[in-house]
Amino acid sequence: MALNEYREKRDFARSPEPAGGAGQETARPGLRFVVQKHYATRLHYDLRLELGGVLKSWAIPKGPTLDPDEKRLAVLVEDHPYDYLFFEGQIPAGEYGAGAVLIWDEGTYRAEGSEEPKQSAALLREGLARGELAFILEGGKLKGKFALVRMQDGGNNWLLIKRKDAFAVKGFYPEMLDDPFPRKVKPMLATPVAEPFNHPDWLFEIKFDGYRTIAACRKGKVELFSRNLQSFTRLFAPVAEALAGSVDAVYDGEIVVLDEDGRSRFQLLQNYTQGVPGELVYYVFDLLYLEGRDLRSLPLVARKEKLQKFLPQHPRLQYVSHLEEAGREFFAAAAAHELEGIMAKQKNSRYHEGKRVKEWLKIKAALRQEAIICGFTRPRGERRRFGALVLGACRDGELVHIGNCGTGFSAAALEQIYALLQPLVRKKSPFAGRIKGEDHITWVEPVYVCEVKFTEKTSEGLLRHPVFLGIKEGKACAACGKGEESMHQKTGKGDKKLHPGKTAGLVAAAGSKDREVSVNGRLLRLTNLDKIYWPEEGYTKGDVINYYHQVAPYILPYLKDRPQSLYRTPDGISGGGFYQKDVSSFAPDWVETYAAPAPEGEKEKLYLLCQNEQTLLYMANLGCIEINPWLSRIQNPERPDYLVLDLDPEDIGFDKVIEAARAVREVLAFAGIASFPKTSGATGLHIYLPLGARYNYDIVREFARLLAMLVHRMVPDFTSLERSPKKRQRKVYLDFLQNRPGQTLASVYSLRPRRGATVSTPLLWEEVKPGLDPQDFTIKTVRKRLQQKGDLFRGVLGPGVDIAQSIDKLKDNLPGQTV
Repeated sequence: MALNEYREKRDFARSPEPAGGAGQETARPGLRFVVQKHYATRLHYDLRLELGGVLKSWAIPKGPTLDPDEKRLAVLVEDHPYDYLFFEGQIPAGEYGAGAVLIWDEGTYRAEGSEEPKQSAALLREGLARGELAFILEGGKLKGKFALVRMQDGGNNWLLIKRKDAFAVKGFYPEMLDDPFPRKVKPMLATPVAEPFNHPDWLFEIKFDGYRTIAACRKGKVELFSRNLQSFTRLFAPVAEALAGSVDAVYDGEIVVLDEDGRSRFQLLQNYTQGVPGELVYYVFDLLYLEGRDLRSLPLVARKEKLQKFLPQHPRLQYVSHLEEAGREFFAAAAAHELEGIMAKQKNSRYHEGKRVKEWLKIKAALRQEAIICGFTRPRGERRRFGALVLGACRDGELVHIGNCGTGFSAAALEQIYALLQPLVRKKSPFAGRIKGEDHITWVEPVYVCEVKFTEKTSEGLLRHPVFLGIKEGKACAACGKGEESMHQKTGKGDKKLHPGKTAGLVAAAGSKDREVSVNGRLLRLTNLDKIYWPEEGYTKGDVINYYHQVAPYILPYLKDRPQSLYRTPDGISGGGFYQKDVSSFAPDWVETYAAPAPEGEKEKLYLLCQNEQTLLYMANLGCIEINPWLSRIQNPERPDYLVLDLDPEDIGFDKVIEAARAVREVLAFAGIASFPKTSGATGLHIYLPLGARYNYDIVREFARLLAMLVHRMVPDFTSLERSPKKRQRKVYLDFLQNRPGQTLASVYSLRPRRGATVSTPLLWEEVKPGLDPQDFTIKTVRKRLQQKGDLFRGVLGPGVDIAQSIDKLKDNLPGQTV
């Protein structure tokens, strides 16, 4: 088929689909394929194979399968242009194929029996003419041998068949490869700062004055949640209805009510919740999950690109656009239009659920503050219910008076707030000291938080001319627990997280020997910074501390609450090292520790806990190039959070480690288990399975033994279960014995004291293929990789697998084997 049929069916002035060129052969190495999930009149999947400069295309109503017993109808349709390999988006209603198109899988393919692209293409053209194509797919999800066979009617109906091979999976269905759907997500929070800035690595959005809302859309059902996971679905039903046509997705945004000038007004939103009509709009600025894929580890710009394509078209749903680099100019424009302020976000920021981070900043255009309602004064004249609200804030852990607010209330607001506060009336003041006019104040429990704007603060810390803006939904006194100072942080030059213009590390990599630095308020003395740790490469102790300072946000989630076995190499990689578990004789008081129960007759050991960046840098200053945490946390020391298979080669090439890892993944696919590979930073690979601390070490180790045994049966020629190196020469050791109490492995993102300053680095499974080289992941390359790909390992901290169900699946999918 020629591309003219494809073009005749489409109006490219309305459809975002690519028009394509003349359908010429490409010079790219290898033939490519794509499988797209297409929400047209009915959901189906489209298989497209590059051949002859175009994409030969089949519509598969039930989707592809890895089960050889399932033959899937595949309807041959018009050829598509090569550029359709990369197409994702919404085809507008009324256009041919209207609906969402998403890439479900992609990769390369070749004719069965041929490795060379031109020969493959010739064989495939012959097979197409004959009505039978035999080919091998190498995608992220679909792998192995397949066939397309024309049915006997000789028309466009074909069958897609999975051939029996190592990648076949009995009972396969496409959804089994999906990431878990995160129904309830606590939103990522921004840090307030006072001043806008310009920077090429940041983007800037309008800050809206509304309710932060997470929207979870799955199979036509929509749930809306507040920042505290309270349901907003009924309260804002029109927004839920607008999202009803969404693909499976989780959105993050702000629900607002607009005034007649199109500005969000918090008071109007509060009126809406009381039954007053208003123009309700959901402004969406982030996409956390899309059709089986968790996007939270992707860079923000990649998430926003997908959001713009797949947010349903509806007047109540608005994509939040952004401006790059020019933060000061954007802020000036926002202030001129009387908007609340702007948001500043690092382009490559990943999504940190439930955390207030410095990769996102909020900059308000007017002086505003959240305040705790501590009481109210008597009304005067014709004013009903109360005269002013008595406001407080937390300073240094103490509730202090910051002024009274008597303006900004409508008659309805006076009634509503009075009714809200009546059940909270108390006799005594919540403040530590007396304040002016106490005889005219009715005190209330300091529960509710409101927002006020004001002109300035007095020297006593009182607000001048405060104006009430509204009660903050879902916030209570604890919301101000960090003190009002945290509400108005400055973007000082000394804070690289807040002031992105600085890119240097915490300490100079050269030219300094000792230095005192403040890390999160803790003064650290860093010593011997110029000591050479890697003689061949010239890397210093200062480079190690710089590295851990810069990757701290990524590595700390995998260290917190896990006892550390310190491996100290104070003289660098050529000076030898020693392990130190008990830190009772030297750990400073500010470092958190854990007293591990000791067997009878043995001395109790006090383990160090790496809970924060200052402790991480303290460890690096001790000479800990490598970071070694337990598999379990102190809350459940007998229950590991993940199972680890350590693939350790003994005098055999790394390509065999890769082959063994792919066999591990195949066994895990039979079991229906998601897994996460990483380089060890040395010569092997580590494969992690999330467990969610559901099982004790004995159960986990036995399950690991079973998995290792099944892998060994699959590739017995070059794998071994023998512990002794002498008995596993030229083999890859499938080490399942790492899964025991107190055992440690090099953490993800840990440096290793080895040649090249390698780093234990998480991988995508599609990267685990011949040519992968652990030496590519080093102290110099990993930080850029984190900026580009985000944290690929976060799934290991998920809810975990059901071991019993996984064993049942292994029994079903591996008939004839002892499981």
